[in-house]
Amino acid sequence: MKLTFLGATNTVTGSKYLLEHNQQTYLIDCGLYQGVKYLRERNWIVPPISVSKLNAVILTHAHIDHSGYLPALVKNGFTGPVFCTEGTHELCKILLPDAGFLQEEDARFANKYSFSKHKPALPLYTEKDAEHSLKQFRSCAYHSPLALPGDLQLSFSPTGHILGASAVQLTSASTNTTLTFTGDLGRYQDLMMYDPEPINTTDYLVTESTYGDRLHDPIDALDVLQKIITKTTNRGGIVLIPAFAVGRAQLILHLVAELIEKNRINKIPVFLNSPMAISATEIYQRFHHELKLTATDCNRIDQYTHYVKTVAESIDLNTRQFPCVIISASGMASGGRVLHHLKAICGNYRNSIVFVGFQAPGTRGESIINGVDQVKIHGKYYPVKAEIHHLDNFSAHGDYKDILTWLKMIKSPPKCTFITHGEPAAADSLRLKIKDQLGWKCCVPSYRDSIELK
Repeated sequence: MKLTFLGATNTVTGSKYLLEHNQQTYLIDCGLYQGVKYLRERNWIVPPISVSKLNAVILTHAHIDHSGYLPALVKNGFTGPVFCTEGTHELCKILLPDAGFLQEEDARFANKYSFSKHKPALPLYTEKDAEHSLKQFRSCAYHSPLALPGDLQLSFSPTGHILGASAVQLTSASTNTTLTFTGDLGRYQDLMMYDPEPINTTDYLVTESTYGDRLHDPIDALDVLQKIITKTTNRGGIVLIPAFAVGRAQLILHLVAELIEKNRINKIPVFLNSPMAISATEIYQRFHHELKLTATDCNRIDQYTHYVKTVAESIDLNTRQFPCVIISASGMASGGRVLHHLKAICGNYRNSIVFVGFQAPGTRGESIINGVDQVKIHGKYYPVKAEIHHLDNFSAHGDYKDILTWLKMIKSPPKCTFITHGEPAAADSLRLKIKDQLGWKCCVPSYRDSIELK
């Protein structure tokens, strides 16, 4: 086996791992780069692989930094199957076309107002390209091994994080070697997801390290949200929550509905303004048996949430002057309808903007939580006077304690553990923790490193 790291090295985006074995090639995850410009520019570089000869793509989960490059890969000639869990497949049906649509919208906006150096600005791929790529998806059940060409057996096991998220295990019978990719590990005692399921053994391991140098604050999520919403609405303000459309948006809706139901906050209007998040909420409700959400929880979300489904409603929402909660994507304020809400809300001290997940370096969300006086949106600068909150505790990623807890359940040390999907400090911090606490051999690979797995 030969493993090449084509993404998520010294960064938290662009997950791509190329596996070559017995003249067969597989890509585990096919993520889009986000954040700082030099990383985003990698999206326009065709990966150093023979796309037309690629046997298959295997997805750990649906988040765009793990699946979002797939339409571009298909556009460039990939014709093979895409293997993933049913939950991942269902979420990709909305995530990928939406990503294509947003790229087309951003290109149109850039051309209209001439704030791109490219003439004309073009999308990486279109909504139609994304819909075409979905024809190649193949849903797999958890714990149901699938034989692949090249003497490999594929298996998925749940890891929490979001609906459908899984660890991917690939085993070669001829070499008796198992390689495992964690994808993104969820948290223990999560409010909505079940705990990550442990694996018994693996010869090699590729693990994420998003929070490899941090612990989540032990806060009461309901109590924190109650205080922010009450304080903001009492001064006549609006609470804007940029939330990842999959996972975080559903959790926030669940918590806000519970606060209203228990009379812990006033019965104010709650708007979900993201077509993708609305569709994801419907999928979460349909798959609630895989989550901690009950049918009653799902009904309560519907009872207290207004789903904004038209552009006219979204525009009208920007003129609203009365207290409310607006939840909109994207979670790092990198695109989507939330940008228009930011422009309308960020300049008023009565309002609050609440970020509820990891903010990658170079993103608009990261700059706002770090205290910028003004933020650039659609080529113009807007003053930031609203009260800013960053609630890391709402992240869907496990912290280093969660990761180590999961690793300790592996019965024997892997021959090597590769630490990816983390900023340099976080990845190296996790490397030291694994070395010191577990005594395992581990390393932090660099972009395009190739390693023979013997």
